[in-house]
Amino acid sequence: MANRPSRILIVDDHPVARAGLRSIIADEPDLSVCGEVGSIRDALEVVRTAAPDLVLVDISLQDGSGIDLIKRLKVHNPELKMLVCSMHEESLFAERAINAGARGYVNKHQVTEQVLEAIRQVLAGRIYLSEKMVERVINGFAKKKEGGASSIEDLSDRELEVFGLIGQGMSTSKIAERLHLSVKTVESHREKIKRKLGLATSGELVRHAVQWHMEQS
Repeated sequence: MANRPSRILIVDDHPVARAGLRSIIADEPDLSVCGEVGSIRDALEVVRTAAPDLVLVDISLQDGSGIDLIKRLKVHNPELKMLVCSMHEESLFAERAINAGARGYVNKHQVTEQVLEAIRQVLAGRIYLSEKMVERVINGFAKKKEGGASSIEDLSDRELEVFGLIGQGMSTSKIAERLHLSVKTVESHREKIKRKLGLATSGELVRHAVQWHMEQS
């Protein structure tokens, strides 16, 4: 039907956040929630069975990264519209999300009207970013590290994911289990992160990761 509400799948690992988003969307006659899940595995299944028009994705999920989910959905559903809705720093994750296949990035702390505007813009086939992020894009993401100092922006998507889990206090073995990687692979990622960030010891890596995680929370 031409006038049916657009179907939205909410993918967020926090039940309270899912409930909040569902409440926002439920009040809109042109939008409806066709499912809400907290993991990559469940999201892939609901996309297959419910055929949403848009997937609203958080960065942190129960079994991995929202960036990973976007990449996987893009491969199997290239026309599916995806919008990241997260509390994480836009300047660090928005470019990664767009490169992975999302059509926009909106912060959870934005007012209801902006979240709805982001959803509708993406459904209409446009890209949604904040004015600050649009300026950053236009300038070619020109804010680079100064004086050769290393930056978290230099980390790959997987390295950033590992770095975030280190900041949550996870051991190498727990990270390997969470990301379905070998311990050796996680150790390799840790070494690359240390090198890119100019950190000499594992202790420095953990302190740096914990501090970053606390700033993101």
